[in-house]
Amino acid sequence: MEAVTLEPVAGAQGELTGLLMIRACLEARGNPRKIVLIPDSAHGTNPASVVIAGYEVRNIKSNARGQIDTDNLREFVTDDVAALMLTNPSTLGVYEERIAEIANILHERGALLYMDGANMNALAGITRPGDLGVDVMHLNLHKTFSTPHGGGGPGAGPVVAKKFLEPYLPVPVVIEKEPGKFTLDLNRPKSIGRVRAYCGNFGVLLRALAYTLAYGPGIRQATEDAVVNANYLRKKLEDVFDLPYNLPSLHEVVFSDARQKKYGVNTMDIAKRLIDYGFHPYTTAFPLIVPGALMIEPTESESREECDLFVEAMRAIADEAEKNPELVKTAPHSTRVGRLDEVSAARKPVLRWKP
Repeated sequence: MEAVTLEPVAGAQGELTGLLMIRACLEARGNPRKIVLIPDSAHGTNPASVVIAGYEVRNIKSNARGQIDTDNLREFVTDDVAALMLTNPSTLGVYEERIAEIANILHERGALLYMDGANMNALAGITRPGDLGVDVMHLNLHKTFSTPHGGGGPGAGPVVAKKFLEPYLPVPVVIEKEPGKFTLDLNRPKSIGRVRAYCGNFGVLLRALAYTLAYGPGIRQATEDAVVNANYLRKKLEDVFDLPYNLPSLHEVVFSDARQKKYGVNTMDIAKRLIDYGFHPYTTAFPLIVPGALMIEPTESESREECDLFVEAMRAIADEAEKNPELVKTAPHSTRVGRLDEVSAARKPVLRWKP
């Protein structure tokens, strides 16, 4: 990718920035178009970003292998389609094997390929999305490049793009005026404008730079470790938890609660019980195309010892679900606050303290 902006401070803001650049580019070509295609295995913020950018969402169902059916895609890509937003690897932890063909299908009809780069911890140092036909993408620095994920931030979602999209980058753009001397360029008539004050979330950007420089070429090793960890957990748990898609897993493995459902135990119960074993719960009930999903993503940072302790806990919970389901359904038991009514908390939140 030849162009970059560091302004966006979240993955979702990066998505919106990329889509606004796509819109500006297509408007300059004479037609902004109307529709953005989104696979059902994409990240949940994608449809919201599409709507805010002024486009209509068109959903594409995954095939039985959890991937985009390219024959089906051809029928969807009309002259009204501006772009496809592709999370790769998908939220199933599965790599889109035909991504280059997908890019060609879009480009033949004048549409662009946006890649959600939230899962780059499966690709960094191994695969370059730009070589696969991706036109623009964001990177979750708070997920792949060292800053902890979640908790409301801080985050950073810089956007990288192909050369033809460079005129539409947010302002200001850092340029090298002369060797070794840089300045901020605000004279960008085709720019989509600012998306954030200053030049983004400096602390997260600096941390990601330090992380990348520290690893150097070893960033490939970090990626391989993340993939090995996910597959290690998959192998150790696939006999006690249902695996809805059996394609090779990359950075994460997605199980379902289908086996535990027989005992009245669901993914949320398992996650709550995991707290009693001293582990932060996995992502529950996502992706949505897997009913009762358990998304487990160890990344590169977990040791084998830690992975083994996690496996031990998950296997124990699977055994409890079968032999003593009430123990799991009423968890957590070791925390200061027990099981809460989450529906009421969402619908009737108590937003201020009263004595």
